[in-house]
Amino acid sequence: MRILRFIPAVALCAGLAACGETTGEQALYGGSAGLLGALVLDADPVVGAAAGAAGNLLYCKTQNTCD
Repeated sequence: MRILRFIPAVALCAGLAACGETTGEQALYGGSAGLLGALVLDADPVVGAAAGAAGNLLYCKTQNTCD
């Protein structure tokens, strides 16, 4: 049953995860995706938001796709 909630969460995060033009936007977009993903998976939303923000910042800085 848990996998049925995981698939839409991954799709939602993939659709929402986008780089912003500034570091604040990047953290906001990643945090929003992580928060929503955590809510779909019935996990801790604070941890989800923090992980999403950090993940999007890390991705944007290492891939240079957002500058």
